[in-house]
Amino acid sequence: MNKKPYERPVIIKQYSGLMNKFGTAPVQPPITEIDGVSVEKLTSEYGSPLFVFSERKIRETFRKINRIFKTRYPKVQFAWSYKTNYLSAICKIFHQEGSWAEVVSEFEYKRAKKLGIAGKNIIFNGPDKNEEALAEAVKDGAKIHIDHFDELYTLLEVTEKLDKTANVAIRVNMDVGIYPRWDRFGFNYENGEAAQALKRIVLSDRLNLIGLHTHIGTYIMTAEPYRVAASKLVELYKMLSEQYGINLDYIDMGGGLPSKNTLKGQYLDAEQILPSYEQYADAITSELLKLTLPLEEMPTLILESGRALIDDAGYLIGTVIGLKRLTTGKRAVIIDAGVNYLFTSYWFKHKIVPAQQSGTFTENSAVYGPLCMNIDCLREDIVLPTLKKGDKVVILNVGAYSVTQWMQFITLRPNVVMIFEDGETEIIREAETIEYIAAPERLPERLK
Repeated sequence: MNKKPYERPVIIKQYSGLMNKFGTAPVQPPITEIDGVSVEKLTSEYGSPLFVFSERKIRETFRKINRIFKTRYPKVQFAWSYKTNYLSAICKIFHQEGSWAEVVSEFEYKRAKKLGIAGKNIIFNGPDKNEEALAEAVKDGAKIHIDHFDELYTLLEVTEKLDKTANVAIRVNMDVGIYPRWDRFGFNYENGEAAQALKRIVLSDRLNLIGLHTHIGTYIMTAEPYRVAASKLVELYKMLSEQYGINLDYIDMGGGLPSKNTLKGQYLDAEQILPSYEQYADAITSELLKLTLPLEEMPTLILESGRALIDDAGYLIGTVIGLKRLTTGKRAVIIDAGVNYLFTSYWFKHKIVPAQQSGTFTENSAVYGPLCMNIDCLREDIVLPTLKKGDKVVILNVGAYSVTQWMQFITLRPNVVMIFEDGETEIIREAETIEYIAAPERLPERLK
């Protein structure tokens, strides 16, 4: 019989009152391994803190969502959102699964090309495309999504200089019933701005109009806004067909599908309140199917989903470096991973789970990182068992934006590893060093 772990005696304040109507808070069982590889082995080999990505989970999630949309509308093309996670190994997996590249900067555009993605399979979004970036995209035959009139005029000048034609779409913003509206991007549908931009493009012999694009927001918690957005793009599609005889190649619905992370302010877990991906797919495709076109002329549906495809494939392992009592009596757990690695903790209640058996006593706790900043709090309130210095914890659903929004602040960024489908592990981004950080700096001679 296994000996039960020792639990030190703890005195805590008791509060009277009725039990919550949902019962007592559930305790997450420990996560001792990821894809069959023990947390202890991972940290002993690659250190702590440590980001871990699961190849199996990435492919599994992509294939599931791809299947959901294609069974409802066969002409579906995913384009991987580079801003969500632009590590080469991550992008390569999505490209192997058939995804194009969706980029929002010259930096991301060049990363996609470096990975061997042809220009025709790159969607160039974003409000900041300089002349050099536009020229490169035109030469490559990329799909340029125009964001505002000044960009349209610049693109016309670029195509004149190059004596080439650009393949373009416009981004459309609209009222879909969610607020605040994302009207800082693209051309507005309701005030006629989008229709005017389309007409200017049609009148130009340098711009080849091939699509319509919208991106209504992020972490959209209901399917109805997607139905509204799709219906408005379908109306623009019909207008172009009827007035100008143009049948577009595609309608791009952008991203914004939520992951399994729970937003701060939500009482129930995200998985209990969010629509299924089937409901999102039904909302979008049902509007596209209202187009009365021969099947071979139906536009391709492009999806730029990022978070929903990668979030649950990412883990952050941390180590407890200290414990203390706050003046309120609440227990504080300090770990070696902070908000500089996990910026998303400012709006998500990431699940934090012990990586070893820790006994049966639980307590509301706050989890802090190692930074010398009071805002370095990963969870203000979470039920955890008794932990001790040196224990490991696993933070779940951190695949999206963590390794693109992270920063080198006070501590250096750690190793990132991938667990492959065959169970082998490899580093996909090495931990930073002092030499790496100092390399771009120059110390003037007068200061030496």
